[in-house]
Amino acid sequence: MAGMLKPTEKIWHNGAFIPWDEARVHVLSHVISYGSSVFEGIRCYSTARGPVIFRLREHIRRMLDSAKIYRFEVPYTADELADAIVELVRVNRMSSCYIRPIIMRGYGEMGVYGCRNPVEVFLACWEWGRYLGEEALAEGVDVCVSSWNRMAPNTLPALAKAGANYMNSQLIKMEALTNGYQEGIALDPAGYVSEGSGENIFVVRDGRILTPPLGASVLPGITRDTVIQLAGDLGIPVIETLIPREMLYIADELFFTGTAAEITPIRSVDRIVVGSGRRGPITEKLQKEFFAILDGAKPDRRGWLTPVPAPEPVRNS
Repeated sequence: MAGMLKPTEKIWHNGAFIPWDEARVHVLSHVISYGSSVFEGIRCYSTARGPVIFRLREHIRRMLDSAKIYRFEVPYTADELADAIVELVRVNRMSSCYIRPIIMRGYGEMGVYGCRNPVEVFLACWEWGRYLGEEALAEGVDVCVSSWNRMAPNTLPALAKAGANYMNSQLIKMEALTNGYQEGIALDPAGYVSEGSGENIFVVRDGRILTPPLGASVLPGITRDTVIQLAGDLGIPVIETLIPREMLYIADELFFTGTAAEITPIRSVDRIVVGSGRRGPITEKLQKEFFAILDGAKPDRRGWLTPVPAPEPVRNS
């Protein structure tokens, strides 16, 4: 699990780099009272060719989609944000890191309607290891089905990666940890499997992979999409379909996907062992394919990796 943030030198704010400790917002900013933010989580990996950012363009597109849903007027283009993120990693001299872009409504008027408040954009990065632990990639994690459901589609838009949505995620995560699990799985408003607190979920049964459709209050995960494409490369059928809760108990394999979680197997649900009780063969195949592309052992045929130029050498005064 991640610990305290380790500060980097610079954070990008509204077009300029500022010191880490100066990246602040007023306590009465709209975002603090009303949760009016959209954000992303992006990974930069260390490779023999230098740092590479995984699926940068797709993450930016999803963030701008989230902003559009919530009627944010974002003063930067996708290209400008992409260039700024690459430069953020470069100026902070990071070989690998987690990247957090945030778009929020800032200080101005107070009240639920925030469209007259200024839009603030921050880009930050820091070191972050495996979200669910290093050993989880092989051994898997123990999870529960949460008593908290995902949002109904006419309450909060699940397709948007918005700060307010993660209050629901926090309830799922807190309940799971309090009860001795590492993560929780939420059901959708109709009682079908939706996703984890911060991960999409996949079910393996009889050589096929099932995953909930976007209509089941699911965030359109970038790693989710990656796994669907990689499974196609490997000839493994993937079906987007409603999944009953009990399918979790009788699955041959289960795994989470997400930028932070990557591809993490689930070894038990509600104390019922899944398959062999550790990573299954299809999960392992997908992990190997995923990391082979990141490591350069396999070609990046789809252009998923954005290289980060080497930082300028430090000059002695």
